[in-house]
Amino acid sequence: MATEKIPEVEAMLGDIPLTEETTCGIWFIKSAFLQKFANKKAYVFLYGLLGCIFSASYSYFSGTITTIEKRFRIPSQTMGVITVGNDISQLFISTILSYYIGKGRHRPRWIAVGVYTVVLFCALNALPHFLYGPGEESFDLTYEHGMSKNISQESQDKQRVCQASANIKCEVTPGEKAPQIILFISQLIAGVGGSLYYTLGVSYMDDNIKKSKTPVLISFSYFLKMLGPVFGYSLASICLSLYISPTLTPKINNNDPRWLGAWWIGWIILGTVMFVLASLIGLFPRSLPRAAMRRSMSQDKTKQVDELPASLHDMMLTFKRIVTNKVLVCKNIYAIFYMTGYMPYWIFMPKYLEIIYKQSASTANLITGSVGLVSSACGILASGLVITKFKPTARPLALWNVTTGVIAVVGFLSYSFLGCPMTETQGTMLSTGELNLTRSCNADCHCDYVTYTPVCAYGKSYISPCHAGCKGADFLKNGTKIYTDCACINETDDEGHPLPNFATSGPCPVDCKTNFYIFLTIVCLLKFVGASSSTSNFLVSMRCVEEKDKTVALGFSLMLFSLFSFIPAPILFGYIIDTTCLVWGKTCNGKGNCWLYNADKLRYMINYIGSSFIGTGIFFGLGAWYFAKGLKLFDEPIEKEEIKFDKIIEQQEKK
Repeated sequence: MATEKIPEVEAMLGDIPLTEETTCGIWFIKSAFLQKFANKKAYVFLYGLLGCIFSASYSYFSGTITTIEKRFRIPSQTMGVITVGNDISQLFISTILSYYIGKGRHRPRWIAVGVYTVVLFCALNALPHFLYGPGEESFDLTYEHGMSKNISQESQDKQRVCQASANIKCEVTPGEKAPQIILFISQLIAGVGGSLYYTLGVSYMDDNIKKSKTPVLISFSYFLKMLGPVFGYSLASICLSLYISPTLTPKINNNDPRWLGAWWIGWIILGTVMFVLASLIGLFPRSLPRAAMRRSMSQDKTKQVDELPASLHDMMLTFKRIVTNKVLVCKNIYAIFYMTGYMPYWIFMPKYLEIIYKQSASTANLITGSVGLVSSACGILASGLVITKFKPTARPLALWNVTTGVIAVVGFLSYSFLGCPMTETQGTMLSTGELNLTRSCNADCHCDYVTYTPVCAYGKSYISPCHAGCKGADFLKNGTKIYTDCACINETDDEGHPLPNFATSGPCPVDCKTNFYIFLTIVCLLKFVGASSSTSNFLVSMRCVEEKDKTVALGFSLMLFSLFSFIPAPILFGYIIDTTCLVWGKTCNGKGNCWLYNADKLRYMINYIGSSFIGTGIFFGLGAWYFAKGLKLFDEPIEKEEIKFDKIIEQQEKK
């Protein structure tokens, strides 16, 4: 079968013989038209575009985390456990799959199979909405539901203000643990697709591209992939700007902390696009014609050792070569520390902006997706062009990877000094770090199960009108909603005269634009520097192992990243975020999601711990730099032969 010629498409390349191995399509889907796209440019573009949508799905999940937490009452630590599901499956299957499928299998088709599992991941992520709906609390905030249930604005206000007797029932967490289990299973399934896409796609690209062209094409592919977070976060911003049930009319806007956006819509869009792109990449041949021709013409001058068939003995020998590779080991350990330090900004960036800089969920996702785009694009494209033009040795590239770590540490430390002044929330700090909201002025108001409805009075915030001891509600002439007769508000003017004891709806405004813009500027700088190291990191990883071990080395590295970074880091930082919570929502089942965080404490802990991880990894990065001496990235003699082969092939293509 490997030597069977395909007559209907063989004429496309003149004298270049086409076999089943170099022919596009599958089964009856084969034609001369498809064969036009059997080249490195088409593959790099499609692989990068697929990577864009692939990474967009994870960015979209990250962008909707806070909404999912509020909808299903999930703490951040539990959400951190959910996010590591894909890394758990990668941990157990990435190395084995990369070994067996890399042994002469049709890699583009296996990439397509892997991405189909990510399509299933998208469908499962949307499933909880269709099973459990928007939730009763979301319905209560719409005009349609209020009219159908005869719930007036006045009666809703009465549920939020101070009452002589308890009239608020505890909330039952919808669906109990079922939504969390569904989300975790979806992540487990996605891990299969992630490992196949990364290990097989990159090795297929490197095997079918000349070494001299690898940096620029890899950088272009990475550039397309890096557009994924922009698309993912932008899609999250658009979806979250819509109400969770778009057919209903909400009584609140998206700046209200009770707002729940339509988090489920994006999964339908992402799954559909990913299915189409996966089907297209599965049509690529086992080997691209030019690459196959180049290998065939060079066999006379370069003796090639036949690969051993897949076996347990050969797999153990392969693993031994990988784990004793000093450059690869040091580089992997450095990457583990680097990625662990960056993890809170990859997963919880929108949440960080919401807590530290008081941005809405929609705005936080828009900023996360758009800021730094130009910097990232310039960084990765510039690095690819520079490496292609100057062809530096391995040591300078390894040293630049270390330099990016040093710059990241400095950037993280600067983040710790940039934040907004915290508004004074009324309550007593407990030894646990949480806020006790019960005071003598609201002790008889029965506020335990009142939903989070912040109000502001003279620069001081209260969790709800009930916690402020307010007994009435009204509207001013300008439309501002106020709560009146508030027992906990006892402010006086400069002369000691009592001020009106009312509170306005919403949290107290905070102005910290300067710090926010400085933060975004540093983010852009770090994105440029981080992106510029992608191509150099790839080249060192690919060239420090034998040709036959590339796919397995990628799978082995992915397994290490999952075991020591991707799995523990989200749980660790989710726990850290939870420890800074001041006010937890209460449900019948106990503790729900967090409503208010200690922003200063969270900012210090996230950035100090993150910079500590990256700083530790720098020492192993220096080890990779030391052992990279003598490592060849570009084989000049073979490059000259490849130029000769390309000229021959181009002449044949013109016939």
